[in-house]
Amino acid sequence: MKNSTKFFATAVAAVALFFTTNASAQKLGIGVNLGVPTNDGYSFALGADARLQFDVSKQISIPVTTGYTHFLGKEVAGVDVPDFGYIPLKAGVKIFFDETGSGLYGLGELGAAFGVTNGSGTSFLYSPALGYSWSNGLDLGVKYEGLSKGGGNLGQVALRVAYGFKL
Repeated sequence: MKNSTKFFATAVAAVALFFTTNASAQKLGIGVNLGVPTNDGYSFALGADARLQFDVSKQISIPVTTGYTHFLGKEVAGVDVPDFGYIPLKAGVKIFFDETGSGLYGLGELGAAFGVTNGSGTSFLYSPALGYSWSNGLDLGVKYEGLSKGGGNLGQVALRVAYGFKL
């Protein structure tokens, strides 16, 4: 799994580098994520992100996302689970269901989660989402974000509230 994680991280970085050097981003979104972990050892997840969005057409975009996410540990069976933090680096496809390029959309992203907690390493990261984007820049979405590493999984269902700026 370690080599495939490195491969995905390299692929995401290459896509991000390609788009930032050969095309100009049309939008920059800044968001806050509030999540409910799907694992018993954590009580809540908080995060913030920045997303560059490259429009292929009015209905299809290529997002590249990074930020920081922090899972708050809790006590399970008398044992304190330590907090866990990571920096995601993801790229994907965003498809608007309306021809105007706003409104309801579906989003799928893949990438890597670079752990900042001691000994946490790098994990494969995947994130499907549904959201609604208003023409004034407000964006509201619900996503599942999962991390896979060494046969284990950590996930969250999160609400993302963001504002997008045209560049």
